[in-house]
Amino acid sequence: MKILAIDPGYERLGIAVITEKEVIFSTCFKTLSKLPFPERLFLIGQELERLIKKYKPEILAIETLYFTTNQKTAIKVAEARGLVLYIAQKFGLGVKEYTPLQVKIAVTGYGKAEKAAVANMLKKILKIGPAVKSDDEFDAIAIGVTALSSRAY
Repeated sequence: MKILAIDPGYERLGIAVITEKEVIFSTCFKTLSKLPFPERLFLIGQELERLIKKYKPEILAIETLYFTTNQKTAIKVAEARGLVLYIAQKFGLGVKEYTPLQVKIAVTGYGKAEKAAVANMLKKILKIGPAVKSDDEFDAIAIGVTALSSRAY
């Protein structure tokens, strides 16, 4: 089972393609802040379509939004998340959504785990190369592990 896991964003989008055994692909896809927002969404869409065609995942796992501060940012991230969900439907992927709490519990067993603890546990669970350094990548991988651990596919 291949899972395309997404940590949603529009400036930085964490992306991972994983199986039960390994991380096949991961990246932090970035868009330039000087670009108009619609163009940034377009670039994200193009990248996701390219990755879906290349890796042929069956499931999209995505984190739900949780914001306590910047509402302007939250709205744009929500719009980017909507784009991701649209593309998943366009390609017939099953969609699984998880809260940050669910992700932390699935990976570490503790809902208030720090990012470093999540990253360390992921390195023990899956084959993760040293090139993975971005928090956004680790978040995407953790979301994918959550989908695998829930066996909700």
